[in-house]
Amino acid sequence: MAEAKTKSNSNGKTSSSAKSAASRSSKSNASKRTDGPDESQFTPVQRLGDRVDEFSELAQLYASNACVMRPDKLTGHARRIHVRKTIIEDHAFRIDQKAEGAEEKFSKLAGSLFSFFRGTSLLFHRDMAGDDARMPTVLALGDVHPENFGVMPNADNVPIFGVNDFDDVLYAPFTWDLKRGATGFLLAIEEEGGMDRKKQLKIACKFLKGYRDGISFYARNDTESREQMRPDNAPDVIKELFSRSRKGRKKWLWKRYLNESGRGFRANDELTPVSSRVEEFQGHIDKLAKTNRVTDTPRVGSLKVKDVAIRHGQGTASLGLARYYVLLEGPSEDATDDLIIEFKRARRSALAGLVPENDFDAGDKGDRIAHGQAVHLAAGDVFYGAAEIDGMSFMSRERAPFRNDIDLDDLSKKSWKQYARACGMALAQAHARSDDAGQLDYRIEPRIVEAMEPQELFFEDILNFAEEAVERLRRDHDFYRKDWKLGAFDMTLKLYR
Repeated sequence: MAEAKTKSNSNGKTSSSAKSAASRSSKSNASKRTDGPDESQFTPVQRLGDRVDEFSELAQLYASNACVMRPDKLTGHARRIHVRKTIIEDHAFRIDQKAEGAEEKFSKLAGSLFSFFRGTSLLFHRDMAGDDARMPTVLALGDVHPENFGVMPNADNVPIFGVNDFDDVLYAPFTWDLKRGATGFLLAIEEEGGMDRKKQLKIACKFLKGYRDGISFYARNDTESREQMRPDNAPDVIKELFSRSRKGRKKWLWKRYLNESGRGFRANDELTPVSSRVEEFQGHIDKLAKTNRVTDTPRVGSLKVKDVAIRHGQGTASLGLARYYVLLEGPSEDATDDLIIEFKRARRSALAGLVPENDFDAGDKGDRIAHGQAVHLAAGDVFYGAAEIDGMSFMSRERAPFRNDIDLDDLSKKSWKQYARACGMALAQAHARSDDAGQLDYRIEPRIVEAMEPQELFFEDILNFAEEAVERLRRDHDFYRKDWKLGAFDMTLKLYR
């Protein structure tokens, strides 16, 4: 996800009066003009601004004229510079603020190719700028890979399996999710499964075929608004995940979060209590409850905030971004059934400005993420929402004892195939709901089925894209590791006179 401010909307649409790229490049950080002279032209050094508008213009040019060159065609040193600039731009706020977790993230990206892929979504999607403009538009997840599916609570606190990371949701061609998903499966199977390329491709194809079967099912049955993958109807590999996710709330709370009194969070390397902010976060919880119509029920209780803590060191792409945990008094009021609500810093989608123009608007930052969860999951987490904290946009969701992801390194070849298919079917349901709960005004499933014909050619095209993307990522990762060792990401870039 890109972090700097942008003048384009959530789908990257720019005005027809946009200045030329050359003009914007020289003035991107200039102050707004007043009646006097523009003093910025006399400033010897300014922070180098983002390139969001430039890439938005590139995306729309490519969508209408494929002769335009995109960064995926860059090679050698030119590509190395592009990788470096994009990663610095994407992390500019964290670098400038010396944010806790930023250096940890850069180290994690250097550690493995799969981590690099997960943590550089903007770099990946800029290579796709303007792709597939003819394809049907859905509310895309934006960051599809094997670790962005998992078990989570639904509105009734029942564990369900599905897509579980909505940070990058945006209306885009459905193929964008399939391309990133197939690439992610190839990388994960190689790194976590240790399988050769032939097996990688077969399993990635299971993901694509699971998607095809899912979208075809919803085209015939139109049941996506109420379908859920639960312990009683899941394939064996997901049933095992449900089984491993079963934890009692009391044990979960006392083992991981509560202090000796049970009245607040414990202090450790993961949590720093900020109890002075209880009243402030009570306001955020009250507003969230009103917006989402969360009422005092036997499960939820009074929604009274007991404590607040800063959460450290979580995630890959989001390492270094502010995150809070809020402890709510449970119905029993005896520290056995308390709830924990997470507030995580929201940013612009990594797809913003890069997807072909469309007629739909998912909203901005926290509101966009909440829209994604509401669309993608049938009767999902009632605490998904948005809030403004410290002048910044945050998303909210419930933490739960059974919120869990698959352990990829434990999967056998057979389990990998089952898991890939289950992920494809879960993604198909998320896309199918774009016309039920999203903004699409026509049945999308039959159009997607039609757009995938002939299917074998469609699968081959997606897998060919993924193979090329993996090789490009290998080169990019080598560039990144060299630059990281040389201190390239210790500071943001400056623009000099």
